[in-house]
Amino acid sequence: MPVFLTTADPGFDAAFQTLLGQKREDAEDVDQAVAEIIADVRARGDQAVIDLTARFDRLTLTPETLAFSRGEIDAEIARVSPEDRAALELAADRIRAYHERQKPQDESWTDSAGATLGWRWTPVSAAGLYVPGGLASYPSSVLMNAIPAKVAGVERLVIACPTPEGKVNPLVLLAARIAGVDTVYRIGGAQAIAAFAYGTATIAPVDKITGPGNAFVAAAKRRVFGRVGIDMIAGPSEILVIADADNDPDWIALDLLSQAEHDESAQSILITDSPAFGQAVAQAVAKRLETLERRAIAGASWEQHGAVIVTRDLAEAARLSNRVAPEHLELCTADPEAFSRQITHAGAIFLGAYTPEAIGDYVGGPNHVLPTARSARFSSGLSVLDFLKRTTLAKMTPEALKAIGPAAERLAQSESLEAHGLSVRARLDRLNG
Repeated sequence: MPVFLTTADPGFDAAFQTLLGQKREDAEDVDQAVAEIIADVRARGDQAVIDLTARFDRLTLTPETLAFSRGEIDAEIARVSPEDRAALELAADRIRAYHERQKPQDESWTDSAGATLGWRWTPVSAAGLYVPGGLASYPSSVLMNAIPAKVAGVERLVIACPTPEGKVNPLVLLAARIAGVDTVYRIGGAQAIAAFAYGTATIAPVDKITGPGNAFVAAAKRRVFGRVGIDMIAGPSEILVIADADNDPDWIALDLLSQAEHDESAQSILITDSPAFGQAVAQAVAKRLETLERRAIAGASWEQHGAVIVTRDLAEAARLSNRVAPEHLELCTADPEAFSRQITHAGAIFLGAYTPEAIGDYVGGPNHVLPTARSARFSSGLSVLDFLKRTTLAKMTPEALKAIGPAAERLAQSESLEAHGLSVRARLDRLNG
């Protein structure tokens, strides 16, 4: 059974802290193994990637077959039904339209001293996107990672998508084609991250790596950060639903299960101001678990990490939500827009009973790559900005340097950085001579 908590109970705070402190990430200590894989790829390049792919994915490759050929991709995507293609294209159009609005503007102005200041946005030159393979092979993740990069103007866009035993998801390759990906490599794991970060004879290094993966991928991204940029270290998926009694318990149950079915480590939480409604949702979850295809995974997630929390009122629910800082937050209340103004920490908010989180996973438009493990307290979901860099601009006229240069010289002297001050003083002396 999931945890049932009531804020009116004396022991609530301690129980809630225990819930927040649950370690849901993979407990396996993989860091040393990942360090050895990265070192191997740096030393042996292609051959290390090929050997590790044979070992972990049971797939024999050569430098020439590390990537799918255009003909192979054409053959695979020809297997996609017209209905699936149409759904992917609709999703791509909506994701692209949403992210186009995120593009920031360059700025330039002249201040009161006569100095011209501003900034300019430029894309990273190359990005590598990681797409999990096997059972967790999601074409939607291709669109969510690749489209913002293309909107940002990234010149070279490549994907690593493992194909265990050569098994390919045609929808992943079609999504890559629709999104404008240049190359799809059939490799995965820490070796793919290392190849993207350091390069091999066949795989050119990139500037930024994004996309979800298992514990090995997460550990590898953490280790190569600094050599390349990364989006985030993603943990297990999570959803928090705040719902009043004027909702269908079965709808809310399905929303909770939509994340529970991802992974046994996923977490689904309901917060409600109605004890009876909380019980009704828990009963609906139990009923759905009798027939759900992924009931073993979803059931384990709900049993080990699920929770139903009853609050005194919805304002208290909002305060608890901000402490959770969930990846996905559904607000199923009478006025979700007004209620959302009480929310300060959430990766993505879904407003109203007719906006299930699953819409956001596929066709809503906003990105579904979101901060997990309470990191929404300080970070945001993937966006166009993740593939852009801001460069500041400054231009001094002689008059501007006369106006503000002496202050710079003075501050340099206070920090005992003589050459700093002299570099300003030399120019001021010329202007005053």
